[in-house]
Amino acid sequence: MDSALSLHGHTCAGGFGVSSSRQLQCRFRFLNHNRSLDTRGSGSLGSVSTHFPIHDLERPMRSFFGDRRGNQRISCGVSSTETRLKEDKKIKTGSRHEHKKVHLSFLLDHQVQYGEHIVIFGSIKELGSWKKGIAMKWSETGWVCNLELGLGQSVEYKFVIVGKDGSLSWESGDNRVLECPKTGNFRLVCQWDRTAEPVELLPLDSKESEVLEVGRINNGSPVDIDPVASESETSPFVEQWQGRSVSFMRSNEHGARESDGTVDTSGLEGLALKLVQGDHNARNWWRKLEVVRELVVGSLDSDKRLEALIYSAIYLKWINTGQIPCFEDGGHHRPNRHAQISMLIFRELERLSGQKDTSPEEIVVIRKIHPSLPSFKAEFTASVPLTRIRDIAHRNDLPHDLKQEIKHTIQNKLHRNAGPEDLVATEAMLARITKVPGQYSEVFVEQFKIFHQELKDFFNAGSLTEQLDSIRNSLDEKGQSVLSLLLEQKKALDDFGGSDSKLFDHLLSALQSVNAMREVLMKGLESGLRNDAPDAALAMRQKWRLCEIGLEDYSFVLFSRFLNSLDATGGASWLVETLESKHVNSWNGPLDALLIGISQLGLSGWKAAECSAIRNELHAWKEKGLSEKEGSEDGKKIWALRLKATLDRSRRLTEEYSDILLEIFPQKVEILGKAFRIPENSVRTYTEAEIRAGVIFQVSKLCSFLLKAVRRALGSQGWDVLVPGSASGTLVEVDRIVPGSLPSVAGPVILLVNKADGDEEVTAAGANIMGVVLLQELPHLSHLGVRARQEKVVFVTCDDEDVTVDMQNFSGKYVRLDASSTGVNIHSPSSDDVSNGSSSLKSTASTPTNRADETSFSMDKMFNSKQAVAAKGIIQLADASTETCGAKASACGRLATFSDASLKVYSELGVPASFKVPTGAVIPFGSMESALEASGSMQTFTSYIEQLETAELGDGLLDRLCTQLQQLISSLHPPKQVIQAISELFPANARLIVRSSANVEDLAGMSAAGLYDSIPNVSPSNPVVFVSAVGCVWASLYTRRAVLSRRAAGVPQRAASMAVLVQEMLAPDLSFVLHTVSPTENDSNVVEAEIAAGLGETLASGTRGTPWRLSAGKFDGELKTLAFSNFSKELVVGSDGPADGEVLKRTVDYSKKPLTTDPVFRRQLGQRLCAVGFFLERKFGYPQDVEGCLVGEDVFIVQSRPQPL
Repeated sequence: MDSALSLHGHTCAGGFGVSSSRQLQCRFRFLNHNRSLDTRGSGSLGSVSTHFPIHDLERPMRSFFGDRRGNQRISCGVSSTETRLKEDKKIKTGSRHEHKKVHLSFLLDHQVQYGEHIVIFGSIKELGSWKKGIAMKWSETGWVCNLELGLGQSVEYKFVIVGKDGSLSWESGDNRVLECPKTGNFRLVCQWDRTAEPVELLPLDSKESEVLEVGRINNGSPVDIDPVASESETSPFVEQWQGRSVSFMRSNEHGARESDGTVDTSGLEGLALKLVQGDHNARNWWRKLEVVRELVVGSLDSDKRLEALIYSAIYLKWINTGQIPCFEDGGHHRPNRHAQISMLIFRELERLSGQKDTSPEEIVVIRKIHPSLPSFKAEFTASVPLTRIRDIAHRNDLPHDLKQEIKHTIQNKLHRNAGPEDLVATEAMLARITKVPGQYSEVFVEQFKIFHQELKDFFNAGSLTEQLDSIRNSLDEKGQSVLSLLLEQKKALDDFGGSDSKLFDHLLSALQSVNAMREVLMKGLESGLRNDAPDAALAMRQKWRLCEIGLEDYSFVLFSRFLNSLDATGGASWLVETLESKHVNSWNGPLDALLIGISQLGLSGWKAAECSAIRNELHAWKEKGLSEKEGSEDGKKIWALRLKATLDRSRRLTEEYSDILLEIFPQKVEILGKAFRIPENSVRTYTEAEIRAGVIFQVSKLCSFLLKAVRRALGSQGWDVLVPGSASGTLVEVDRIVPGSLPSVAGPVILLVNKADGDEEVTAAGANIMGVVLLQELPHLSHLGVRARQEKVVFVTCDDEDVTVDMQNFSGKYVRLDASSTGVNIHSPSSDDVSNGSSSLKSTASTPTNRADETSFSMDKMFNSKQAVAAKGIIQLADASTETCGAKASACGRLATFSDASLKVYSELGVPASFKVPTGAVIPFGSMESALEASGSMQTFTSYIEQLETAELGDGLLDRLCTQLQQLISSLHPPKQVIQAISELFPANARLIVRSSANVEDLAGMSAAGLYDSIPNVSPSNPVVFVSAVGCVWASLYTRRAVLSRRAAGVPQRAASMAVLVQEMLAPDLSFVLHTVSPTENDSNVVEAEIAAGLGETLASGTRGTPWRLSAGKFDGELKTLAFSNFSKELVVGSDGPADGEVLKRTVDYSKKPLTTDPVFRRQLGQRLCAVGFFLERKFGYPQDVEGCLVGEDVFIVQSRPQPL
């Protein structure tokens, strides 16, 4: 029986263990669907969709999401230098007894509810003998626990969730069984509830093994299940510490315990080399901060600014988690030195954040630096800060040994060379002195607690509540009111014990309060930083900044709980059921949450205009509600399609964020990781952790959750068919369709493509490509879609993550792709399909019916025509012919003639078919060659062309020749009489568009849609820009893509020639592409239109997003809305700006677009475009691919070519 992947994908599990940013990018798009949300059954929990912890409001505001294994590595024993060296040696070599143990690191990939944690119960003493649970620690990679087990033991065990009230929720299924190996260090990666899966022991490398052996101190011991945390509970700041273990000393032994870590500078250059070399000379923390200051300040006015910020963020993060250690250097620098450097860094970061030229990428990275900087409040910039610890160390009510330990481990170290390790040591000491109540003086313990709070304040490691309290007095009355409400909401959540539906409401209220508080803070921060701002104001500004970042972290927590609560109420199925009953009030809560989530992203500086537009749309669709009918169409379907467009746009916003992180971090993390010898796993998971740590991760999950519900309501599985048909071949995953870069695979292939720009040539990338599955939306009538149809390549898109993950399981296997209007199926083919596919390269996509005469590529004929027209300067559009000006210009000339006739034509329903054509002229064939002759470059040009005919991709010759040809031709100037003639034809202030009209485009058998350049917004009044635009269009004849396209079509490079079409530049409200035969249904009675706001390049280029897609019957006028537009930007020509060949990009708000909101306008426009398309089809005599636009109430047609069928 065939193994089929049909429309119903199943959930696929898996962690993130990926090695490339390309893989991670794909995984991020689908990670929300690899694991379902947390669902509770009888005694068990379903799996959840994120690795990150549910933090309390009291969590420290600093966010260190580095790779950690749950190892606190704090030893509270007293040791001299000699004893310590013996202990180190023992840990590294192990005793005889230790050699009889196997070291295991358990990793459970699971998320729990707020206030819960996970333990392991097992059958042996080391696992509590089923009586006591072994506590696991949280890390961003999951729940971890390091244990020593006896050699060769057979162990049964299970993971158990401990509730906030102490209740236990066991995994379902049989006990897990582990046969311990006889030696070695291993990791076990487990998934919740998958108890039947075989246990795979993954060997640890030498560095990981060393960390595991050191880290097993005080880790993995049985614990009683107690929901009440102890007074000295370890803070998250210390939990994520991965540096050296703490050892309390009774004399100054810091130097004896320290050794410089070696760095690897091989292959380093530029800023990376500067940073690593700077670190080598900077042993302690303040000097390392100075390295960052020099790096950032020194790059503020250069093109290396973003790079400097990225390296600084990575470096500071590894310092604050102990992975890059800090040492003493023999000097004495009190913490005020650190505070002063921090202030200088903060000031520059804030100035940069307020500059108009600061990019979104830079804002993202800056926000990751702020939590790593110490405080510079007045008490920390004082000449002798943090003096309380000195008084504590000299108290007379302490045992002598304890006084010595405090003095030498904390006090002296802090006042000589403070570093993050001091907070770790202080917290370990606090745990020690509070372990046994009454053991030490109450006054001493209280003073030490106060000092601990002061030190947390210095490191900006206080909880969010503490930080918010510290700024309360700086808020105005409104701000204080908002803060009070937020804390009330937090308390209500802490005390909540009701139903999931009530929790749902509490969480939504808390999210609204968090959002309101962030708005208050951001409004104050956006006021900018004065150059003469006093130090106290700057210190308070830092607190405000850390508070708003901390609030973003807290919203992550609330969204996680909200999603769990939403799933507990019935999830996507519940929403679909309410929609079926025409009640959409139940959608309001999730939509309100998404509104808040999008607002959070905007407040974080991520594409604020896009966030604002999405919020307006979501609010409008919520207010509009559901109607029985919208015009003549089903109201539920229109409601769902409109919401889907905005949800897709929202999810795209989150994907763009992950794309940015994948673009800027992995390579630089790898460079610094290698230099500083950071453990491989920390390097590999760095970017993953950054993606999954932020609120944007939760917003992405919420988008996907709602999209799943909308798709179910529409009966869709995320497939969209651009070119129907069937194809067989090996499924090959690629990032993009780039000729020369695809894997070499014998026989036919089907590409699984991550991204597309819309201008690709499919068969130019490989003649054996039979089908394409693109993992993003794409306009049907984009250049790529048109070419795929002409090239007879089956082409579909898919945006359903579940289906896509399943599809990836077929990677490298021979599959069959069947695509039609009824659905898409990818499955293992029959043996006949495989044998036929291996011997024949073909697909069953529709074969084009060429009803127009093919253009002959006779060199003599082309040469004569060039010479005949070269001296004429320009040709009026009405006089343009295919022989002198190309098929595109010729068709535009005919359109001008048809325009007059259209004024008297109406459809059977009385809809006018009238349209206009912009005025224009053509710089004909031969003009480029004349310019080459005039410049003395013809011989060089001819030589390049001759070489181009046989140049191969592999050796880079083809790329070099294309570059040389483009440089040569773009420098050419058309004759002066051409510029003069154009100036006389158009008004002096006219805006023009310069378009290609090659002899190898717009033909029935070779559309070459979008293959050659068009330059908008030029004017003859600015001859420099106009001449440059003509040169660019000529040069586009020899882009790599154009050359390979002609080669794939069998057209000699010497046969190609370019005319230039110059037309009046329109400023459209809407642009459209029509196909007069429905391309997906192959229905000749229907015209299909794709429409975008602004200029038509948005449609043609394949910009990420979906256009409005309408179909209308030629005879009955029946309108069907197939999709709503969600392109983020529209391209417009600024009426007051210069005619410089550039266009403006403006964010689109579809809640203000009549085509989305007004069903009457939608019907009228759809029928009008149908009438125009049908008229042109009859005039040309065969189906047409038509491009045009709407300016006010007038329809303009700018191009019409034969439609590939």
